[in-house]
Amino acid sequence: MSDKQQKIISMFDDIANSYDLANRVMSCGIDIAWRKKACNLAFKNLSTENLQSLKILDVACGTGDMITHWQKNAKNAKINLQKIVGADPSSGMLEVAKKKLPQIDFTQCEATKLPFLDNEFDILSIAYGIRNVVERKKALSEFARVLKKGGILVILEFTKCENPKMLEKFMGFYTKNILPFVGGIISKNYRAYKYLPDSIEEFLTANKLNLELQENGFEPLYTKSFSANVCTLFVARRK
Repeated sequence: MSDKQQKIISMFDDIANSYDLANRVMSCGIDIAWRKKACNLAFKNLSTENLQSLKILDVACGTGDMITHWQKNAKNAKINLQKIVGADPSSGMLEVAKKKLPQIDFTQCEATKLPFLDNEFDILSIAYGIRNVVERKKALSEFARVLKKGGILVILEFTKCENPKMLEKFMGFYTKNILPFVGGIISKNYRAYKYLPDSIEEFLTANKLNLELQENGFEPLYTKSFSANVCTLFVARRK
């Protein structure tokens, strides 16, 4: 593991206990609609037979937020969830997740080294985690390995805006200046929330991430940016 990756993991360990509260305050709950859309698009793009005994892996699961959305939306769609697993390299985050969701299986591991069988899952999701993976292409290759052929990859991520207009510039200012201040107060760790805008600035545009998906065995099906292009939803099928 690289020093940079270890520092990122340690940072999430440090803010794990205040992570959920900080997210609720900073997002104002707007991410709920994005997560719901992600779940429903994944279900829509899977073959009907796969929906009878669905197996889902949530990578960089953090405190388990995306898992609760998979459960809720599968129930609403009357889809049988046979198995759902959360994976994250941060022991601090997983401690919180296990308390919230004691019935779920959680595994501590990196996205680049998933301890699962080939072709094991129907859906793999990673919400706001792929930009924190230093060896991103290696992780995408792992995602393709553990997904069944025709399986669905769902990525929600903060992406870099290529040609920001006025609204995008305002959101950029908010993300760069206001969010670290608010997150720092709640978590008492300004450095961790200063990392957020810095990591977005260093990350890919939506188009470039789609190219990487294609290079690593995926067919992009749906790409849409929300809230002044701050967040992008990617849905892709494993070839």
